Amino acid sequence: MTIWQAIILGIVQGIAEFLPISSSGHLVLMQRVFGIDLPSMTFDILVHLGSLCAVFAVFWKDILALIKKPFQKMTAMLIVGTIPAVVVGFAFKDQIEQIFNQGFFLAIAFAITGLLLLAADSIPVARSRKEEKDMTLIDALIIGCMQALALPPGISRSGATITGGLLRGLNRETAARFSFLLSIIAIGGAGLLEAWEIYESPEIISRGDILPFIIGFIAAAVSGYFAIRLLLELIKKCNLKYFSYYLFILAALILVDRFVLNWFFVF
Repeated sequence: MTIWQAIILGIVQGIAEFLPISSSGHLVLMQRVFGIDLPSMTFDILVHLGSLCAVFAVFWKDILALIKKPFQKMTAMLIVGTIPAVVVGFAFKDQIEQIFNQGFFLAIAFAITGLLLLAADSIPVARSRKEEKDMTLIDALIIGCMQALALPPGISRSGATITGGLLRGLNRETAARFSFLLSIIAIGGAGLLEAWEIYESPEIISRGDILPFIIGFIAAAVSGYFAIRLLLELIKKCNLKYFSYYLFILAALILVDRFVLNWFFVF
């Protein structure tokens, strides 16, 4: 991997992690376009950790409040919301990575995200009035199940969790905020697991890959910060459907490549 490829992949990760278009799906796609043959999960997790830094930068006040007062309602909801993804991730991690690296399933996953965003945009603002103080553990569990649905590359974590929040009647700002706070545990936990795998098998990262990995991390952090700010503004205006149009077009292009051109996806 070259430094320029790492920069581009890091920027794509930072933008796509928080805009509802699936960062993992775009990383799979871009790695195919660049012809990069790496242990993809290693680089993916590192740039995800860069995105995590962006969450800390934007929501540092909320995070500090949780640290100062850990035994509170929000802490319990974040834990409950994390459980479904942990269960599904441990049970099906290898199968998910193998299956959804294939062009056909990646296209289907992008299309599913597009449908979720259309569903989210169709929910009247009048129906979405619940604030953080009105949230229940059931709300958190449903949103957590939506996060588990987003484990395959191509299904957006932010898109799925925000949609889940809106379906439970949360207002748009609360749904987005809870989605981003939930990402701290999801991304941080995945990063710790990957770090342990690297510790046990350090040969999966060659010395030549270290600098591009670091640069990709920084690019993801910077682009992620601006992506969060952008989505927090867009979510107020009910404009998620435009992302769905982009995803439908992207899914169609991947299918054309898979079944006709075979430039990037031969299976």
